Amino acid sequence: MRLFNWLSLILFVLLVACGKTLPTFKAVNLEEWKADGQGCTGKRAAMESDMRNEKDKLLALNEKQIIRLLGRPDQNELYKRNQKFYTYFVTAGPDCSTPAEVPLKLIVRFNAMGLANEVTFE
Repeated sequence: MRLFNWLSLILFVLLVACGKTLPTFKAVNLEEWKADGQGCTGKRAAMESDMRNEKDKLLALNEKQIIRLLGRPDQNELYKRNQKFYTYFVTAGPDCSTPAEVPLKLIVRFNAMGLANEVTFE
């Protein structure tokens, strides 16, 4: 029984250690992105084109990795078959003092396994 526990622990450590590393974004300041919740200060809007160029780096990351990179989503939605959508407002979202009429959003879609399988701007 003790051997089984040790083997389980070793297997768990190996699985965690072999996870995908977080990508680096050269043109996007992720700390400023996180600090600009709902896109109210305009910092996200200034990084829009750079984020569009690097958005594919978010694919295949899990939810926790996305949150570590981009911060907590401004909105999230649970869809059928355990799909999730994380929304980050690029331009002023609805909770800002002067919201955009139709705010630009970065949307990350997660599959049922919890991995990002689509990143779009709407």
